[in-house]
Amino acid sequence: MITPQPFGMIDQDRIVTLYRLKNTNHIEIEILNYGGIVHSIKTPDKNGQIGEITIGYDTLEQYRNHNQYFGAIIGRYANRIKDARFVLDNTEYRISKNHGNHHLHGGTCGFDQKIWKAGMINKNGQECLELRYHSLDREEGFPGNLDTQVIYSLTDRDELIIDYKAVTDKKTHINLTSHIYFNLTGDSQKSILDHELTINAAAFTEVDQDCIPTGNMIEVEDTPFDFRQPCAIGKRIGHDHNQLIFGHGYDHNYVLNSNGSPDIPAAVVYDPFSGRKMDLFATQPGLQFYSGNTLDEKQIGKNREPIQVRHGFCLEAQHFPDSPNRADFPSTLLEPGRSYRHQLILKFSA
Repeated sequence: MITPQPFGMIDQDRIVTLYRLKNTNHIEIEILNYGGIVHSIKTPDKNGQIGEITIGYDTLEQYRNHNQYFGAIIGRYANRIKDARFVLDNTEYRISKNHGNHHLHGGTCGFDQKIWKAGMINKNGQECLELRYHSLDREEGFPGNLDTQVIYSLTDRDELIIDYKAVTDKKTHINLTSHIYFNLTGDSQKSILDHELTINAAAFTEVDQDCIPTGNMIEVEDTPFDFRQPCAIGKRIGHDHNQLIFGHGYDHNYVLNSNGSPDIPAAVVYDPFSGRKMDLFATQPGLQFYSGNTLDEKQIGKNREPIQVRHGFCLEAQHFPDSPNRADFPSTLLEPGRSYRHQLILKFSA
């Protein structure tokens, strides 16, 4: 069941709507057509108590004024592109710089800040929320008119399914993801460092001091980055590994062993406090794990509570950072006549 309600207004004439999805097991998810933001996910804990498991804001003004990407669709290109440039068919494209000298998460006004066209559609007999956005040629510097469709489905198997699709009229690079901050305790004032994380990856992409890939792959074995078996996020986060120093904690792209298989979990997270568990399935080659290292407690989040460092984490299924400049990375090139497709499944349990 999906029910809409007004959430705010921009420029006195553009209404932002909140869409509430519910299933038969008391899971409730709220999504905005502003930025495609997953505003709220509420699930039961081991005692059946419903709790909020995402970090975000109470109002539209906060989402617009404090760009932390909470819950948003990221595009055209998630993560970083070195020097905010790439060459395509012997033409250099200069894209927007918004992370020092580099491009991050779609630029100065990416997909996370757009009002998407929303509607209800039927998918496999189920009512789903569809969002669409038309990105003009050279928006943020990227070539091609790009039409993007994102579909949100909440099943009675307690799965949030996000389907991404895009087509272009010129060759372009695309890398979409969702930037949801999770805290499975159900209490945003509790740390996520006791969450037990498993990532199905034997390597990650090494980064420099600007968190730009060097091109090297580092094996996780015998490093603080080894999450092949369940391990508390905070157990090794304080080690003096240079990669943890560069990222101020975990902010790294893992090379998934599943290689985009939708049947093998890319990651599993379990919170021993609440008993909540989340399994993540994705059809992308990479998974960016971010441990909320730069969250700002001066900002006020939901329920007028401060947003504190490492009280939320992200698992962003995507292609590798800086792929447009790395021929040895999986390609993010989209050509006319072809479709970009990606599916993310978040399965909740307790």
